[in-house]
Amino acid sequence: MTEETPGFDEQSQQPDVPSSGVPADEAEPKAATPSAEEEAAPAGDSGPDAGLVAQLDQVRTALGERTADLQRLQAEYQNYRRRVERDRIAVKEVAAVNLMTELLPVLDDIGRAREHGELVGGFKSVAESLESTVAKMGLQLFGKEGEPFDPTIHEALMHSYAPDVTETTCVAILQPGYRIGERIIRPARVAVAEPQPGAQPGKPAEESTEAAADDKETGGPQEG
Repeated sequence: MTEETPGFDEQSQQPDVPSSGVPADEAEPKAATPSAEEEAAPAGDSGPDAGLVAQLDQVRTALGERTADLQRLQAEYQNYRRRVERDRIAVKEVAAVNLMTELLPVLDDIGRAREHGELVGGFKSVAESLESTVAKMGLQLFGKEGEPFDPTIHEALMHSYAPDVTETTCVAILQPGYRIGERIIRPARVAVAEPQPGAQPGKPAEESTEAAADDKETGGPQEG
């Protein structure tokens, strides 16, 4: 007959098991296993960096396009300003030319009165004031006796031959010419003289006269 030990029952013979029902070895924490997305992503978080680089490239492209548009608009505005300024100057010149053209007969009358000594008293003061005003507006008078004939600024109304000229020369100013800047309002109307036909070119008449006088004093040219 076996003796029973007091206080020992079947439950005391079973090993201690955690109440959760999980073995002690399995209850220990395991190392975190990376997920599939984390395994697919390269080291250094290159995925987000690639997206930022792409966005930066788009921003740079857009900035370049806007800069080109701004430069083009600025160039067009500068061209517009130059065109407006050029047109404004042209309109001003046309208005001045039209006004001066209407005043030319008055200026001609003043010139004739001055030549005949009739420019006196109050009429002289008014005439000089008018001439000063048109000069300030850029009107210039040209045409002098003895200057070479230039068909671009002279208009020949009379023609003759003269022994004392070596080229076509203005020998009389019938009406002076007027211009504003480089624009001719009216050419100078002149009488011109050309050298005598058959005369030696480049030998003025004064030299021929002096040579004849020397020949007379010496008894004529010496025979060779």
